[in-house]
Parts: sequence; structure tokens; C-alpha cells
Amino acid sequence: MKQNPSVPPKVRAEHLGREALVYVRQSTMAQVRFNQESTHRQYALRERALSLGWPEEHIRVIDGDLGISGSGRSRRPGFAQLVTSVSLGEVGAVFGLEISPDLMKLLELCSLFGTLVIDEDGIYDMADFNDRLLIGLKGTMGEAELHFLHARMIGGKENAASRGELRFPLPVGYVYDPDGKPGMD
Repeated sequence: MKQNPSVPPKVRAEHLGREALVYVRQSTMAQVRFNQESTHRQYALRERALSLGWPEEHIRVIDGDLGISGSGRSRRPGFAQLVTSVSLGEVGAVFGLEISPDLMKLLELCSLFGTLVIDEDGIYDMADFNDRLLIGLKGTMGEAELHFLHARMIGGKENAASRGELRFPLPVGYVYDPDGKPGMD
């Protein structure tokens, strides 16, 4: 079978003959409700799979983990389904946003079973050292970004508190008056 010139060389016939799994996840129900653009971007990865040559009947969206945290003891049925399918050698590629080293178990399985990892930025073969290195760097940068955002938020709150201007949301029926004092609405 001749390779389609519009398909990157990392995506081979052996990958296209297996499933493409699009993993959609948000950590909290608040993210699901208020950060819908991220969810839309994740679902749009299905179109990326189509553009890379996967037939529609080989593309499966796994979205059972919406609103379930990846930390602690939370059970993520979608992630378990993803790991199982990769382990059975059924998957040619896993599509997701922000695929990071915290998913090490999955990335190791992708390496063992010849499964590609694909996000908005690139196509990664976990058996390739350079691709593993790049995923590691992206994960480290993502962690640093979260650290800096958290530090800025805390710094902003501390600064407002030092000026006596820190405000928290009030219970229903209460508002801040023009002087910044809480009162009944």
C-alpha cells in the first residue's frame, strides 16, 4: 500500500488499520460547565483523525471521564477503557490535548504496542527517544505554567488583602455596597 503524501510519515498503514481513540477529559464539573471551549477542542480531534486517514468507523471518542479528577483515588472509567484497548493492541493512535508525562503508564503502553500519541501540535511515536523527550518537556512546561498561574493568583489575593480590598463572593441575597461593605440586597 502506497503512503498518501498528505499523511505524515509517522502515520503508517499499520496505525490506520487499528482504532483511533479520542480521549476527552475535564477534571471538574466546573471546568465542564465553564470551560466548554476546551471540551470542543478535544472533540475536534476526531476531525484530525479523519484528516490523517482513519476511516470514520475506526474512530472512537472516549468521554466518560468528564468532570472526574485524575488525582487521588478517583476512578476514571474512560481512562481504564483507553488503557485496556491500547494493551490489547487495538489502537493505532491516541488523540488528546495536553498529553503529559503524568500519563506515564499509558505512554509506556503506547511504546510497547506501537500506538501513536497525537495532540494539536504533533504526532509522537513513544518508541522514539526524541518524541518521548518532547512529551516530557511539554509536560514539565505545563507543570511550570500551572505553578506560575497559582503563584500569580495567590500573590494577587495577598496584595489585595494587604490593601484591605480582598473580596470574596457573597452568599445569595447579599451584595457589596459602594464602600465595599457587605449588606443585604
